[in-house]
Amino acid sequence: MELSDYFRILRQRGWLMILLAVLTAGATFGYSKMQTPVYESTLRLLVSPSRTDFGQAQAAKVLMRGYTQWMYSGLRAQTVINVLQLDMTPGQLMGNTAVAADDSSFIITMEVANTDPDLANDIARTWGDLLIQWQEANNAQLRKEDRIGIEPVDNPQVGLKSPRTNINTAAGFIFGALLGLILIFLLEWIESGIMRRTEDVERYLEVPVVGTIPNQ
Repeated sequence: MELSDYFRILRQRGWLMILLAVLTAGATFGYSKMQTPVYESTLRLLVSPSRTDFGQAQAAKVLMRGYTQWMYSGLRAQTVINVLQLDMTPGQLMGNTAVAADDSSFIITMEVANTDPDLANDIARTWGDLLIQWQEANNAQLRKEDRIGIEPVDNPQVGLKSPRTNINTAAGFIFGALLGLILIFLLEWIESGIMRRTEDVERYLEVPVVGTIPNQ
């Protein structure tokens, strides 16, 4: 097939591609709007050694791994549930929570997902306070120069986690357009053996058409 044939096919059947793209985009948009919004609160905690020497910094990096394990536990989850009077189990709460440590920046990041954005913030803030209070109790038993402080970088920041309506709708439009394009060329392939135009006859037989029979 020549390039002009592709343009001809798209001119004749392009409406099918547009129709499928609009339909799939509309269906995806409707499905996204039907979903219950889930919000994610992010809390960042800064781990700060009292001294800037290499040994203290290395000790803080090692301790950060322990801090994340201490935070992400059923005991801490149950404490948060008790404080906020949540109607869920520790396992359910932990399933909506993630904790990670970046020892290059001395930052511990906690992410909490919930259908209520304010509650997501409250959970993250309460959970972070548990670690801060626990570390303050540990520091009370250490010399001042050996202490490692933990403090929030900022208040918990919340944002929409799902559904991503705009992204989903755009993906649905692209998928529908690709599906329509495949369908267009599938139909063209099925009908390729049917010659309707003089150009089709000339291309198939490789001889010029000298006349046609008019439609009755």
